[in-house]
Amino acid sequence: MTTARLDRLIGRQILTANNRLLGRIEECRAEQRDNSWVVREWVIGSAGLLERLGFGVRLILGWKAGRSFIARWDQVDLTHPDRPRLNCSVDELKRA
Repeated sequence: MTTARLDRLIGRQILTANNRLLGRIEECRAEQRDNSWVVREWVIGSAGLLERLGFGVRLILGWKAGRSFIARWDQVDLTHPDRPRLNCSVDELKRA
C-alpha cells in the first residue's frame, strides 16, 4: 500500500503507460477503513473537477464533462507521487 498526500496529487498531471498526457487528477473517491481512508478510484479530467465543485454547479452552468476517466486505485502507479502514471491502457479505464 502506498501512502501519499492528497493535496499533492489533486490537480497533478497523469501520464499514460506510454508517456502521453492523459489529463489531471481532479478528484478521488475513498472509503473509510478502520482509522484511515483508502482511495478506491481516481477521477481524471473535467468530470472530476465538476464532481469536486458539486453537481449543482453542473446543472446551473450547464457544464459538460469533456474527456474524463475513472481509474481504480490499482491502475495508477504512485511510486513517484509527483509523476503519477497509469499502469494499464487507457482502454481499460471507465469513462466518466
